[in-house]
Amino acid sequence: MTYPAMPAASEKAVDLHARLHTFIQDHVIPGEAAYRAYRAERDHDDHSVPPVVEELKATAKEQGLWNLFLPAESGLTQLEYATLAELTGWSLELAPEATNCAAPDTGNMELLHLLGTEEQQKQWLEPLLAGEIRSAFAMTEPAVASSDATNIETRIVRDGDEYVINGRKWWISGAADPRCKVFVVMGKTDPDAETHRQQSMVIVPADTPGIEIVRSLPVFGHQHQPGHCEIVFDDVRVPVTNILGEEGGGFAAAQARLGPGRIHHVMRALGAGERALALMVARSTSRTAFGKELARQGVVQAKIAEARVALDAGRALCHRAAAVIDAEGNKAARHLVAEVKVFVPRAVLQIIDDAIQVHGGAGMSDDTPLAEMYGWHRAMRLFDGPDDVHLMTLARSELRKDPLFRF
Repeated sequence: MTYPAMPAASEKAVDLHARLHTFIQDHVIPGEAAYRAYRAERDHDDHSVPPVVEELKATAKEQGLWNLFLPAESGLTQLEYATLAELTGWSLELAPEATNCAAPDTGNMELLHLLGTEEQQKQWLEPLLAGEIRSAFAMTEPAVASSDATNIETRIVRDGDEYVINGRKWWISGAADPRCKVFVVMGKTDPDAETHRQQSMVIVPADTPGIEIVRSLPVFGHQHQPGHCEIVFDDVRVPVTNILGEEGGGFAAAQARLGPGRIHHVMRALGAGERALALMVARSTSRTAFGKELARQGVVQAKIAEARVALDAGRALCHRAAAVIDAEGNKAARHLVAEVKVFVPRAVLQIIDDAIQVHGGAGMSDDTPLAEMYGWHRAMRLFDGPDDVHLMTLARSELRKDPLFRF
């Protein structure tokens, strides 16, 4: 496992980087075999937790490699966290959770940290930060184009001192995990309000009557352990004190949540790209075709070189966006975040595809992590905003610079 030199950072961040690198290399990647074996032995719809996950969490916590994503907990800047998140991308199913830096918990913890009342933080944020429970974020719906969050149809209606929730959600990551104890649900509290003030977020305990998990959706045929669920909320009642933030603040809260989430996904994607490149290099130097190693074939050399160019370019853009977040906040960096959210998953997807090509049939099998990596990073071009929406946002930003052009 290799990794490019870390940019200038605090002494704490440099130390964490070195220790996290060792932890992933010595514990996480060797633990992947046990994780895969446990999952393979069980039914397709089994979402129980492989024991190696909790073992790795305990080790990471002992080593101080815990809650690195949240500046209030870690003391790190977004730029410093970028290089750490990239390391966790080398083992996407294990490393983020082992360090308590896995979505959707990270976004929910950020919301609870920013908007939660003292009681909400004690009941839900503290056990999430301790890694004792998991959570889910219920926004996307099957009946509407959820790339536009104002389309959401789930209703949250006040009835005395309770909210009543009715609606259908899907692609709700983490909801099938037996440790998932709470949902953050986004729905409409006032359909007649101004467009971006119609939505609110409500905290819903997972054992609340009226919640039905219909199914867990596979990603390109692969069932992830935490699941990505379709869920029906049928007259689900919670106290009005479970509102997260304020009524009508759901859309703004979603943007605040998804901003850091998008760039954290990108940071991890860079790590996956580095692993795919490392696998491609190792394969090309160990296999012979037409009388010479694959690494001596010009077409393979081109794939390797293009991968290095793309990863270094993506990393530079990602770090620039992180630096702007640190200096000026999420809003100031929103267009840079949109750029990296488009550029990096596309680039990493191409690198994984090239690595599969160099591996031949082995690349399509589960004998390497490449096939699963491909499925996840193709999905990344849809979740947290599809490429098309980010491109539209960027185009409008550029067009507004022309004084002769008006929307």
